[in-house]
Amino acid sequence: MKWDKILKLAGVILVVAAVAVLSVVPLFPGVKWLPFANLIKQGLDLKGGVHVVLEAQDTPEAPVTDDRVKQAMAILENRVNAFGVAEPIIQQQGSRRIIIELAGVQDPDEAVGNLIKTAYLEFKTEDGTTVLTGRQLKNATDSKNPQTGQYEVNLEFEPDGAKAFAAVTAANVGKRLAIVLDGNVLQAPSIDEPIPNGKARIAPYESLEEAHNIAILLRSGSLPVKLEVMEKRTVGPTLGADSLDKSVKAGIAGLIGIVVFMLLYYRIPGLVANLALIIYALIVLMIFAALHVTMTLPGIAGFLLTLGMAVDANVIIFERLREELWSGKTLRSAIDAGFKRAFVAILDSNVTTLIAGAVLYYFGTGPIKGFAVTLTIGILASMFTAITMTRWLLHLVAGSNLVRNLKLYGA
Repeated sequence: MKWDKILKLAGVILVVAAVAVLSVVPLFPGVKWLPFANLIKQGLDLKGGVHVVLEAQDTPEAPVTDDRVKQAMAILENRVNAFGVAEPIIQQQGSRRIIIELAGVQDPDEAVGNLIKTAYLEFKTEDGTTVLTGRQLKNATDSKNPQTGQYEVNLEFEPDGAKAFAAVTAANVGKRLAIVLDGNVLQAPSIDEPIPNGKARIAPYESLEEAHNIAILLRSGSLPVKLEVMEKRTVGPTLGADSLDKSVKAGIAGLIGIVVFMLLYYRIPGLVANLALIIYALIVLMIFAALHVTMTLPGIAGFLLTLGMAVDANVIIFERLREELWSGKTLRSAIDAGFKRAFVAILDSNVTTLIAGAVLYYFGTGPIKGFAVTLTIGILASMFTAITMTRWLLHLVAGSNLVRNLKLYGA
């Protein structure tokens, strides 16, 4: 027996076992720390949240165009991100509608009110005349004035807005200019002097947080078109949790079935394949966590599908290995020849699946893209473990002389 190879094999088994155990068992009693479970975000269908459909409406100042709908989508996404909601889904439906999905939102009503409010910003004079809209506002930022120590909001207008703002402030010195968001007056600051450069300052605020919130509202209110809520639907986490639980149970049952079959039918190669399969699952979950993949039910389906394809690659390899052993080759040469003969078939089948995944990702939306991502990552990881890891482990076992009986290798 060659102890160096035996020690390498034992080291691999111990490391894989340790990582697998730490992935499902808390490090400390009472501490719910599941590395992969916590780092992989769950989608709307698993975690629950809010689903909202917005529709762009024509106004005399801003008729609906495709460019303005896309600008509105970008502004809504910035607004959601500014309030700290992670992994939102914002996509266009048709020519006028925008779909927004926020997973894991605890209070959907508050989310609709604060995050995806259909903000339409207007600047009105004391007589109620709209002189500027949010389309003409370029930016709004919060700051603390170093000279006065006051918290303030700084406004910057687009060129056409700056021109209109200069005329309005010149004609209304000493009067108030109301800032109206969705028909509600946010503020009505007094115009102290004409402002010709398109840059204004609103002050004071009680805190920087208050100024920050107002700045967010003003920036997000700079929608190029008016939007109305057409549908608001709350997705409860109960259905998602039940589906996730059933998916996990199905995955475990399938994995146990695969492990038992491979072990009984292929013996030593099957045992090696089972170890490689565990390594494959850990690699895929680590990649999901590193890339911050949002897991959905279709994504879980994609992962389980690649799990079966990873086993399929090993089946092709082991059948070729059997044929080489039957032809009278030695174990080591049979392993190399078996992998060489199986490589072309494995490559062809996986490349065609990768092409299908690329097409689904390019043309799909939402959960379909999630399925494509998990499918692609799983295919690449399965090719690596089947072609590289399984081969290396088989050579370790064969080189260690732990098992010399060729019948246990399929001969």
